[in-house]
Amino acid sequence: MPNTLDTAWAIAWLRLSATVVAENRMALIELDRAIGDGDHGENLDRGFTAILEKLDAEPPATPGAAFKLAAMTLMSKVGGAAGPLYGTAYLRAATAVGEAAELDAATLVAALAAARDGVVARGKAETGDKTMIDAWTPAVDAATAAAESGAEPAAVLAAAATAAEAGAAATEPLIARKGRASYLGERAIGHRDPGAQSSALILRAAAQAAGA
Repeated sequence: MPNTLDTAWAIAWLRLSATVVAENRMALIELDRAIGDGDHGENLDRGFTAILEKLDAEPPATPGAAFKLAAMTLMSKVGGAAGPLYGTAYLRAATAVGEAAELDAATLVAALAAARDGVVARGKAETGDKTMIDAWTPAVDAATAAAESGAEPAAVLAAAATAAEAGAAATEPLIARKGRASYLGERAIGHRDPGAQSSALILRAAAQAAGA
């Protein structure tokens, strides 16, 4: 496994994310229908389809440029909460990596942490609120630990994805404290948060794109 990931990985991540979102579109819609307004899968699918079109038209030159392309596309194409939240995440990640042509494990962790912090800043949620953050914070913690133990980038991303998947599953027994689901009170118990689930899917795509 390489010690760094380049623009080809960033593009592969976005393309694989689009595939995974399309494959899980109905599942995400069903999750959101249970505790939200039912449009999460549709909105994300539309956004990532638009990202594919942008990638085909003008491939980005750096990982940061790829993240910025994703951010701007999602912010302009995706309605609901998902567009601003994911858009902010990708934009903060782009800022974190700057103009670097290749990303090492530490830079990847910085990008993931910046993305998470962007979602926190935009959505004002914290761990336990039954939101995307319940997937992102465990992912950042796991990625940090992996990088500090000397893991290569693919393994860092794999650790992040596994933690995000566990975090998404752990939203099921929670009472929602943010977003539309918060209006349901205890009726939200037993339902997985759709944003946490889509975050886990996208982070797993990052690991798979790296060969993990």
